[in-house]
Amino acid sequence: MAWRTNLACLIKAGGRRKWFPVPEYSSLPPVLSNICSLRKSTAPEKLVASAAAACDTNGKERGKALDGLFSLEQQASILHVLNTASDKELEAFRLLRGRKSVNIVEHRKKFGPFQSLESLIGVPLIQYKTAVEVCNSILCPENRRRKKSQEKWLLRKFIKPGVEKERLKAVNSVVSIVFGTRRIAWAHLDRKPTVLDWQQAECWKLTNKTYPASFYLEEISSVISKMPKADLYILEKSGLSIQNTSLLPILLHFLITEAMLYALLNKTFAEDGQHRVLSINRNAVGKHFDLMIGDTRTSGRELVKQFLSESVLKEQPRVFFPRDLVVQYRQKIMKSSHRIEELYDSLLQAVAFYELVFGRGSELKC
Repeated sequence: MAWRTNLACLIKAGGRRKWFPVPEYSSLPPVLSNICSLRKSTAPEKLVASAAAACDTNGKERGKALDGLFSLEQQASILHVLNTASDKELEAFRLLRGRKSVNIVEHRKKFGPFQSLESLIGVPLIQYKTAVEVCNSILCPENRRRKKSQEKWLLRKFIKPGVEKERLKAVNSVVSIVFGTRRIAWAHLDRKPTVLDWQQAECWKLTNKTYPASFYLEEISSVISKMPKADLYILEKSGLSIQNTSLLPILLHFLITEAMLYALLNKTFAEDGQHRVLSINRNAVGKHFDLMIGDTRTSGRELVKQFLSESVLKEQPRVFFPRDLVVQYRQKIMKSSHRIEELYDSLLQAVAFYELVFGRGSELKC
């Protein structure tokens, strides 16, 4: 008698499925036929029923757990948003963009206001994990978190090394230092910001010869002795590329000067054992004041002149200058026969630092 595999009987035994050969021209014995039909009809139903019961129990437990994650006050705030916000307003919260916000509004219209956070899990496309994130995003809106993270990212990118927020809150004044190949300039500003001191010192004239370390130490120590005491000292980071070999002598000069300033300023002014010297990228300051043309930073002379004029003409200028020194500063800028970019840049760097960290007012943004 010929045999063939027939799909009419599939029995699950011992956790594995076995195929039984069936005669081609005969039917199964009644007993075996009954067993097959019994296994086919009852086993899946039992599995489905038990799975559904487990899911239902698990869903209720998770719903109760969801309520337990938040205080009664927080639950009330979340439910108020869920019961009053339109679908467009709900899209402002994390994971509620698109169909989920519409489903919440439709669920509200169909079943009435949400009475508990547990009922949120009954909305299509929203399961327990999603519901938790939705509730958290309602309590802490994403745009606020994004703004804070962007501000912290700006500080980490432009101002190094990182400074704790509590220390920044306590900053009352900074000394901004910019150096070139012939001079070192500094600007001492408080947090208004008011110019407390602003000057420069002629140091060296860079030539092709190599200067010994003692030369730098003597020159820079002399300049530091003239600088006022402040909470933080901000050094300009030039950003010169080492790939341009023609600039290697200048780059080496800048690196030595920066290292000397960093070491001597910390040693001289760090009474509490914490570092007080930070650096800020030169082009970051240029971008802050729109002084960049491509990758090149232009002169800040006109902007400094504008700050001086506003200090006299406006009640709330961007920078405050002492009235008895405004004329002196303006004459120095107007009558200089040579460019004194380091002096301009030291002031702009201090103002940029305050505005990046504190904003245009005196409150810390980060």
